[in-house]
Amino acid sequence: MKPTPFSRRTLGLSLAAGLVSTLAVGGRAAPLATAVRRRGIPLGFDNFAVRAMGWNARQLIDHAEKLGCDSLFITDFGPFEGLLDDDSLDEIGRYASDRGVGLELGSWSICPTSTTFRKDWGTAEDHLALGIRMAQDLGSKAFRVILGNHQDRLTEGGIDARIADTVSVLKACRSKALDAGVKIAVENHAGDLHSRELERLVEEAGPDFVGVNFDSGNALWTLEDPLAALETLSPHVVSTSLRDGQVWESDKGVKVQWTAMGEGCIDLQAFFDHFEKHCPGVVVNIETISGFARELPFLETDFWKAYPTMQAADFARFEALARRGHAIDPFQTPDGDARKEAEQAYQLADLERSIRYCRDTLGLGVRG
Repeated sequence: MKPTPFSRRTLGLSLAAGLVSTLAVGGRAAPLATAVRRRGIPLGFDNFAVRAMGWNARQLIDHAEKLGCDSLFITDFGPFEGLLDDDSLDEIGRYASDRGVGLELGSWSICPTSTTFRKDWGTAEDHLALGIRMAQDLGSKAFRVILGNHQDRLTEGGIDARIADTVSVLKACRSKALDAGVKIAVENHAGDLHSRELERLVEEAGPDFVGVNFDSGNALWTLEDPLAALETLSPHVVSTSLRDGQVWESDKGVKVQWTAMGEGCIDLQAFFDHFEKHCPGVVVNIETISGFARELPFLETDFWKAYPTMQAADFARFEALARRGHAIDPFQTPDGDARKEAEQAYQLADLERSIRYCRDTLGLGVRG
């Protein structure tokens, strides 16, 4: 088959007009896509995305460099292998800097009355103070913490009592955070805090030293469209742990399954249009956690005991999102010795696809 004539001038005009043109190659149409607009937003990943690997800090930094990432978000102390002194952390910071990888740090619950709180690092205040010092050593401008998870909404006093307890701990460490130049980033984690509740927590604690680590997947667990949650929290966002997700209607309400970026029903172009405008300088860290669905049975009366103040407008946007989504199959791991290897391969592939989609389709990332 004779190739179709296509002049350079025609090609230039087509691309300038933002059209997708084709050239006949071997009898098949090969698309010529328009260039993706670069947003200038740094791109990295959260180490929990590759949790099955069991990598230490240097191995995680090496993987970030391999993927061409601008940043690495280490959200627990495990990868430091117990070496939390200033000299050891300074060395890790230099190792990352030499490879062009910025570091951000996080850890777990600082709410002493949460069902998730652990005394591994002493009191909640001790834990927070340690994280602030570690973040300063590593060059991280923020230290990510959590309140807890969805079970805290049904504890005595409900989520309001847990917010008050968390605010008290934060205020006790205010001077340490300000002196270190480290902002405490409280995450909306595992269904614990609706975006409006997290906004209130930040304002009560003090936005001069407390901000938000925004998790798009966790917003789905509090019956929120992640874009709507971002609109509420964007003035306070200082770090992120992001993933896509599918939401679909079920007999009891909806099911939510997190996915790699670009494989869910979240409007990511609109999400990052808002993010680009309202979260300048904030790194996008990808935290792919996928392969399983969670049901949110909001058609059952008892479900709403955990969400007595849910606003109808917020829920309506979530319902509209669920109508766009569709059911997907869970990830099935083999039994026996092959299980761990399969999980590792699955997590690595999920993250790699997500980074590629963010770079090639959404225009994220700064490095070449």
